[in-house]
Amino acid sequence: MSPQHGSSSIAAELRLVRPGFTLDVALALPGRGITALFGPSGCGKTSCLRALAGLERAEGRVVVNGQAWQDDARRLWLPTHRRGLGYVFQEASLFPHLSVRGNIEYGLRRVPAARRRVALDQAVELLGIAGLMDRGPATLSGGERQRVAIARALAASPAVLFMDEPLAALDAARKAELMPYLDALQRGLDIPVVYVSHSQDEVMRLASHLVLLRAGRVEAAGPAAELLARTDLPLAQGDGAATLVAGTVLSHDARDHLTTVAFPGGQLQFATAAPHTPGQALRLRVQARDVSLALKAPEGSSILNLLPARITALQPDGPGQVLVALDAGGTLLLARITQRSARTLGLAAGQTLLAQVKGVAVLD
Repeated sequence: MSPQHGSSSIAAELRLVRPGFTLDVALALPGRGITALFGPSGCGKTSCLRALAGLERAEGRVVVNGQAWQDDARRLWLPTHRRGLGYVFQEASLFPHLSVRGNIEYGLRRVPAARRRVALDQAVELLGIAGLMDRGPATLSGGERQRVAIARALAASPAVLFMDEPLAALDAARKAELMPYLDALQRGLDIPVVYVSHSQDEVMRLASHLVLLRAGRVEAAGPAAELLARTDLPLAQGDGAATLVAGTVLSHDARDHLTTVAFPGGQLQFATAAPHTPGQALRLRVQARDVSLALKAPEGSSILNLLPARITALQPDGPGQVLVALDAGGTLLLARITQRSARTLGLAAGQTLLAQVKGVAVLD
């Protein structure tokens, strides 16, 4: 597949008015990776996605990779089937009378051979469904059905893949089964994905870019790592607050099941059941509740990771708690500590100290 270049992008200005609700957004999304539309129920995530796809008739403009899908000023409107997109719903909606192979080939037939950018074998390999090709949809688990639905959408070689809460109808085990395949999409394809979710865990695991919606409007947008670390946004509030650390695997200690990852600002060791290959790019999640602070290196501690960091902001966060924003050599971290600890240590913006992270607390 030929790579997309830096000019690839998704730009939209959309307004959709309904009784009691107005969607009014301006979007500038990257042309690769996974962009998550995130926010509480009723904020307009799915309405926005459907308007981008042409499934809802909003006012405005939508331009994908330089091609106008909608431009009301020029009276231009492409119906959904002419927009060159893939759409995955909460329910897989496979054709029950067709095998897995037949469902995917249906997607292939939507695109002339000369315009196909995703080969059947590529979609099958990315989603791990080679062993399912001759089975019928009724014999598949929920996670398997969604993987086939994604492969069918990819087989149509879309300019953009839209996904509307594809994990919402699955139980925890099926979500865990599907997540690695979704993660593989952004590494294996140059097709941008716009992903609707109300799960912060999904966003942290998958998204490279984030649009935070509230009451039909964009509250914030930008790289996921930056938005997750902003103490003025609701993402950093509550027990699920976490930040992303992007790095490269240095080594794996098979005896202790510890992987060492280098990132701008230092190294992190974390316990993992699966060994990682040196040189592999890895994105780690560090929860704010698992980061503690020290003015000097402790002696005789079980904590493996000590990262030099500078305090960029402090903010009250619930009764007796303080959220501390940290810059560790350009990598952003959050620490949630008690108000008493902040006062005892005399913490202040601009201060340098050590961020302590337990090896068992880092998630990949």
